[in-house]
Amino acid sequence: MPTRPDGRTFDAHRPVEMAVGFHRMAEGSVLYRAGSTVVLCTASVDPKVPPFLEGKGKGWVTAEYQMHPRSNPVRREARDGRGKAPSGRTQEIQRLVGRALRAAVDLVKLGERQISVDCDVLEADGGTRTAAITGGFVALAIALSKLTATGQLTARCLREPVAAISVGYMESALALDLVYQEDSRAEVDLNLVATKSGAIIEVQGTAEGAPVPRREIDRMIDLGLLGVRSLVDEQERALAGAGVDLGALLMRT
Repeated sequence: MPTRPDGRTFDAHRPVEMAVGFHRMAEGSVLYRAGSTVVLCTASVDPKVPPFLEGKGKGWVTAEYQMHPRSNPVRREARDGRGKAPSGRTQEIQRLVGRALRAAVDLVKLGERQISVDCDVLEADGGTRTAAITGGFVALAIALSKLTATGQLTARCLREPVAAISVGYMESALALDLVYQEDSRAEVDLNLVATKSGAIIEVQGTAEGAPVPRREIDRMIDLGLLGVRSLVDEQERALAGAGVDLGALLMRT
């Protein structure tokens, strides 16, 4: 049985730390750390919706994702959007983050406003997109809590907490929450976005070499769902510690 670079068991995610309210200007923010991956997530409220939603009685949740120039051991040449268009990877990830966070919200109950979640990767050691989603939900929940507290939002609009995690298939073993060293050599790197109850929002996974049997993919998803549930527990603890009543934001079933 192989061992992991950081000594974790194969079914354990990295230690998670959340500094809620890290950014004092944003309506919602968290500095999210998963091992050596660090992402600053901020949620900003705009009382207007994009033109394609004007007059339709519903809101919008969108996301932007950016790698800090020194998020890796060697400085990147330029920031995305400064002298060049955002990379295909950047666009793909921010669309993923936006889809994931919209799945957590009833956009009609949100009302005609937009919440933009910016995810800035300060340090990268694998799992930046999953960290952006997991931290992004915390920032989003804080922003919704502030809107509720001020009376601007009167309807409960959160469906369920949402989190994301990676699962790797490596040397016939499954590993939860890959660091970069593992990600770079995994036979399959699968990213799972899901809710607290285990409903799946998105699965991204590709075999890097030989095809992988369906039963192994099923096992990866099962392990990922356990990881998502554990991360939701971390989200709930962080929000409660910051005085956010998550239950008051969740829609009644």
